[in-house]
Amino acid sequence: MNDLQSVALGDETADLVITGGRVCLPEKGEFQSRDVVVVDDRVAALPEDAQPVIGDETQVITASNRVVAPGFVDAHTHLDLHQTFENAYHYVVEGGTTTVVSEVTGYGPAFGAEGVEQFLTATSYLPVRVRAVVPPQPLLDTFEPQRDEGEDAEALVNLLSDDRVVGVGETDWIHAVGRDTPAERLYERADAEDKTVSGHAAGCSDEKLSAFATVIDDDHEAISGEDIVERVENGIHAIGRYGSIRDDMDAIGEAYPEVPTAELSLSTDGMWPRELISDGYMDAVVRRAIEEGVEPADAIRMATLNPARHFGLADEGVGSLSPGSVADVVLIDDLDTVNVTTVVSGGEVVFNKGESKVAPRTHEYPDHFYDSVNVSTDPAEFRVPADVANTDGEVRAVEQQGGLLSSETIVAPPVEDGELVAEPDEDVLKATLLDRHPKGDGTGFTGFVTGLGLDSGAVATSVVWETTGVLAVGTNDEDRRTAVSHVNEMGGGWAVVDDGEVIAELPTRVAGVCSDLEVEETAKLYDAVESALRRLGAEPDRPMLAVQTLTFPGVPQLKFSFSGYADILHREIVGLTP
Repeated sequence: MNDLQSVALGDETADLVITGGRVCLPEKGEFQSRDVVVVDDRVAALPEDAQPVIGDETQVITASNRVVAPGFVDAHTHLDLHQTFENAYHYVVEGGTTTVVSEVTGYGPAFGAEGVEQFLTATSYLPVRVRAVVPPQPLLDTFEPQRDEGEDAEALVNLLSDDRVVGVGETDWIHAVGRDTPAERLYERADAEDKTVSGHAAGCSDEKLSAFATVIDDDHEAISGEDIVERVENGIHAIGRYGSIRDDMDAIGEAYPEVPTAELSLSTDGMWPRELISDGYMDAVVRRAIEEGVEPADAIRMATLNPARHFGLADEGVGSLSPGSVADVVLIDDLDTVNVTTVVSGGEVVFNKGESKVAPRTHEYPDHFYDSVNVSTDPAEFRVPADVANTDGEVRAVEQQGGLLSSETIVAPPVEDGELVAEPDEDVLKATLLDRHPKGDGTGFTGFVTGLGLDSGAVATSVVWETTGVLAVGTNDEDRRTAVSHVNEMGGGWAVVDDGEVIAELPTRVAGVCSDLEVEETAKLYDAVESALRRLGAEPDRPMLAVQTLTFPGVPQLKFSFSGYADILHREIVGLTP
């Protein structure tokens, strides 16, 4: 007989008891007056009255007038971008999140299997359970050659046998629908290991979505109720999101009456340092779902039991308070605001009445993680010869349309000394994407972009999505080169330059994509970079988001690659000449 049984039967006393609360039972979608009895790191029982198992050594938490729920589970996020999680996790825990399923699209594309392993090591032994999905980017060959082959590819595939790895990370549909891809090795291994494959189905519908559904198990890109219903109809688990990238909770609210609650999960898809501090984490997501009309018990289920079951975490006891479950417990005193007052992680109280019992931690990464940005600053890399234009002096350009969206446009840049140059008065900027992958040569492609609105200066960053590169955008080549040089010197990050001077910076020296500063300092530097971009005339609501997603192939239509423009829908590289 195990220790849980003896307490459940009343023969032994509990280690922890939570009394007098309204316990959320996500399996039933309802609240009941129960006590929660904990032994070590597990729930032993949910009696109506736990008094018989309260002993002299039992810790008792009185939860009168509060909701008692399982710890929240973030079904999809990116913990290896912007901020090292070990320096920020305490904010996540304080909001009631005790389990996170994360992509590794920051470390993984640059360092392959080692990037995933370092991520898992850095996030081990925290009072929040971190599970990873294997990034498919090193095996994709749609626009650039496959990065990882041979033993490197095999090491990536073999990660799917790790208990801390729950599946394959998000695959943009353009890579997998109607074409063969080397990433199929990952999908096949995931199937053999009974693990999931995540999709990125933005712009994918009808017969293409049906085809994609033969590959993927979940998708977080639905932005309308109809999108969610279509995904569920195709057997795809729909993950709603609210975070720094998007707020799609209105779509969850629209679809909620139309689909079974069990088919919906919630996520942040990334909560950047500023929003993490000001808005919260999964507590904020649950609040937004309730605001959109989801019943509180169902909203909690979408943030606990549903993602746990989908990713196989229920086998670990995650997502429930049923006997035998892991003792991850959240106390909420107001369901309108989802105000978390107490958090228990693995049977230990880690946050109570505004006082955190945990603190930021550090992790020492390999030296090459801190020296992963060294791209070319040769002036030739930033030039565009005038003879690439057509007979009307026109070239192809990316038009930034807001958020993650961009399209193709045609511009006629001025010619100076036989070269095409930016024309900020007409909102025509130059942009250079340089390859910083360890197997790359530091060179890249220079093109043009509209819609960013800079009047002067330049910005460069190594924090670009799904691409191991440095992107420099600006009104003149000198400032763009200076910005790139400064990013090189920092080992990664953001640099804003005007008239040859660095006016704002944010170092992200871990793998070129993560700050290892205290999260509060990182948030301040994000504010400084964004403010500097606005002073230079940046027009998008989220200028940093607009810049870093100019490389992202997950949304149409035209993006930057190292070899030219990536024509997303036609799945080909195109050049400057229209």
